Amino acid sequence: FASVAVAPEVDDSIVIDIRDDDLRMDTYRASGAGGQHVNKTDSAVRLTHLPTGVVVACQAERSQHKNRAKAMKMLRAKLFELELRRQEEEKAKLSGDKKSIEWGSQIRSYVLQPYRMVKDHRTGHETGNADAVLDGDLDGFIESFLATSAASQQGDDGKP
Repeated sequence: FASVAVAPEVDDSIVIDIRDDDLRMDTYRASGAGGQHVNKTDSAVRLTHLPTGVVVACQAERSQHKNRAKAMKMLRAKLFELELRRQEEEKAKLSGDKKSIEWGSQIRSYVLQPYRMVKDHRTGHETGNADAVLDGDLDGFIESFLATSAASQQGDDGKP
């Protein structure tokens, strides 16, 4: 069995730029053991990235500046992961339906003996001129696939 997939190149260089205007920083008193220092200063930091709604909090350090730096690293990591997931979804949307490469999952059958026929199992389109198809004449298959996919999209949207 063989499978061929055509996929566009997607830019993999992800740059996470966090503007100060996009952040809301809340400070609060850290919880947990910390001795006399714990209830005197607001050293814990909660950062909210307003455009995405991602929230991170850090109260590991005694210093608000160190907690803010750690929270920024965590926020940058979460935004990076969010962007990766968005790009993967975009790639999946572009690739469309992919079938597994196994017996019985083919989209087209080529019968060359004892008779000659090529049949597309997705659309039901078939032709008896197998030599023309093997030489690259795929127009009938392309047109029937486009017509079938357009009809299914109209059925999904409920619009003509």
